[in-house]
Amino acid sequence: MHEVSLAGGVLRIVEDAQAREGFAAVTRLVLGVGVLAGVEVRALRFALEGLAPGTVLDGANIVIEEEPARAWCLGCDSSVEIRSRLDACPSCGSHRLQPTGGTELRVTDLIVRDAAPPAITIEE
Repeated sequence: MHEVSLAGGVLRIVEDAQAREGFAAVTRLVLGVGVLAGVEVRALRFALEGLAPGTVLDGANIVIEEEPARAWCLGCDSSVEIRSRLDACPSCGSHRLQPTGGTELRVTDLIVRDAAPPAITIEE
């Protein structure tokens, strides 16, 4: 199940952002997964939820959005949307399609909670 490895990579990306930006926790993580990425969305969600406790993702709302794929049709020289590598061009019916997008897994949005500011004490 390579989704566990992918979830670990996503966690490392978020932890790197935390180290760089200094936020306390993530409240919402949005991932975009292309339909041609070869990722089982339910398995990825399960893996992320399993890794989250005790990390910056603990308690975060995890949203995974499937994104459509695009391909260049060699038959009619046009860019078209596809749902599968086996799709035919909706314009001309050709199966000579070169995927140009929809193979990615990316963090598209990260909503964070800032660290609490240091307490100010006033001495009299």
